Amino acid sequence: MRFFVVCPGGLEVPLAQELAEIAQRPDSKALGAWVIDPTPTSPTGGVGLAGPLSAAMALNLHSRIASRVLLQMAQAPYRQEEDLYKLASGLAWEDWFTSKQTLRVDVTAHRSPLKSLNFATLKIKDAIVDRLRDVTGDRPSIDTAFPDVRVQAHLTATQVTIYLDTSGEALFKRGWRDEKGDAPLKENLAAGILSITGWKSGEILFDPMCGSGTFLIEAAQKTLAIPPGAIRAGMYGDDAKPSRLAYRPLVTSVHGFGFQRLKPFNEVAEQKRWAALKEGSLNEILAQRKQYPSAESLRISGGDINEKLVAMFKGNWQRAQLPEQPVVRQIDALASRPPVNSDSGVMLLNPPYGERLVIKGGRGQDRNAQESYDESEEPENRFELNLETGRQSAKRSSRESLKKLQAQEEQDPKFVEFLRQFGQHLKEAFGGWNIFVLTADMALPGQLRIKESKRTPLFNGPLECRLFKFEMHAKRSVANDSEKE
Repeated sequence: MRFFVVCPGGLEVPLAQELAEIAQRPDSKALGAWVIDPTPTSPTGGVGLAGPLSAAMALNLHSRIASRVLLQMAQAPYRQEEDLYKLASGLAWEDWFTSKQTLRVDVTAHRSPLKSLNFATLKIKDAIVDRLRDVTGDRPSIDTAFPDVRVQAHLTATQVTIYLDTSGEALFKRGWRDEKGDAPLKENLAAGILSITGWKSGEILFDPMCGSGTFLIEAAQKTLAIPPGAIRAGMYGDDAKPSRLAYRPLVTSVHGFGFQRLKPFNEVAEQKRWAALKEGSLNEILAQRKQYPSAESLRISGGDINEKLVAMFKGNWQRAQLPEQPVVRQIDALASRPPVNSDSGVMLLNPPYGERLVIKGGRGQDRNAQESYDESEEPENRFELNLETGRQSAKRSSRESLKKLQAQEEQDPKFVEFLRQFGQHLKEAFGGWNIFVLTADMALPGQLRIKESKRTPLFNGPLECRLFKFEMHAKRSVANDSEKE
């Protein structure tokens, strides 16, 4: 079977590395042979691979960076909408789901000659519905909000590829975030950034502006070998309850994954493989908990000036099945200090903008102007934007508005002064550390007055960002200076 594993723009290389690691797991090898496509050298929005049908289960359970796992159903040249109908109507959809299940169809495109993607979507939807009606005598209903089955098509200038979505809800929805933070960073983007930093389990990780704790929770789950899909897989039961303030609907084992609603995955043999994957993961978790029995032993910590966000972080930590309470303090980033007097470590942060950085106590209102968009209206990856004129112009207008807002904020003297002070604080208190900062502010290094050693382009939703790396020089001791003299 052919799969395309979707990821946030800029994370194709770490995703390819992660897929190779998943393929080498003993329980993955037991499913059959995997062949991963060459690592992309340019933005593709994901990585392709060939593998057994069961690979979809392992990928959805274990991939921390993927947004979706798409199973390729067909690929063919096309010239007009009727070609899409013919291709889709010729597929045996009845082998995958029933007419009693609800359906959603999405079409994305890159340089497609078709004038309307809405019409293209309608033709593919009609083809699937007509096929099932002809074969079963009944037609499925359409549900764009919570469908049982998702079909996705992608159009290039000459080719159409039709996929079945094996993920269902996007994979960044782990199931542990049950509090309304202020537009928190998506979990899979945070996991990909962790991979880029080179941080390894057991090393010190610190976030002085941790917010609701996304970076730190992703790192802790990785250290403890907790699969990102554990809650959705039902590995901990289904006792989590959503709050009235949920930022996004809580995903639990009731929702599960898309593949769980497809016929082939409900056959006895596939169910046994799914049970074996979960059992193998539980055994890994038990082994890692012996090595890291407490929150302190993880060497992962954070701080935030906002008391409400610190409380949210603690709640998210517990729902993520992590031990005890997280090592976190309510503290101004300008007063933060290295954990356990360490001479080195990794600092990773996504600094807030605007009112949350006002020095006179006004922090805690809008978390990151760069993230204040409606994620439900955005595609899962930037390189599959719909080319329909209206939607594209709306997205462009939204991005331009965000850039204007950021430009205004950059001129705020209080904001600029905070960054200058924070840069000086990093030099004085975090000598020997590697500092990674995710931001949409391309001028950040100059504002911190620190020269970056590396910058990595990334996309946070629709917004272009940079992950800046700063290598802080270790302070020379007085004794060493005397010896040189």
